[in-house]
Amino acid sequence: MINFIMILIGVLLNAAAQLLLKKGMMLIGNIQIDIASILAMIPKICMNLYIWGGMACYAVSVLIWLIVLSRVEVSYAYPFLSIGYIVTAVIGYFFLGESMGIFKIAGIATICLGIVILYQS
Repeated sequence: MINFIMILIGVLLNAAAQLLLKKGMMLIGNIQIDIASILAMIPKICMNLYIWGGMACYAVSVLIWLIVLSRVEVSYAYPFLSIGYIVTAVIGYFFLGESMGIFKIAGIATICLGIVILYQS
């Protein structure tokens, strides 16, 4: 059970990182793919607390993931990363205004079924 909890914490921290980074980039705006634009955005990125929070969540999630991988098979742990997709899709819809169509809902339901099947093995 502790392995499952550690997997879940690692996955949720990874999802939180994605959401925080997205929120930070929503505040900063689109970055054009040219050197001048990228250089102009670096100070904005460095001063954005959402970006720092996202990077911190990533760092902690990697440490937890290393512990998880030392304890369970990667073929068991890795599929649970799909929980992160579910969390980010739902939170993205409710808090970031992202789309949630019927196919995305069907995909999320399929992922949930897969996680249930996986956890039974």
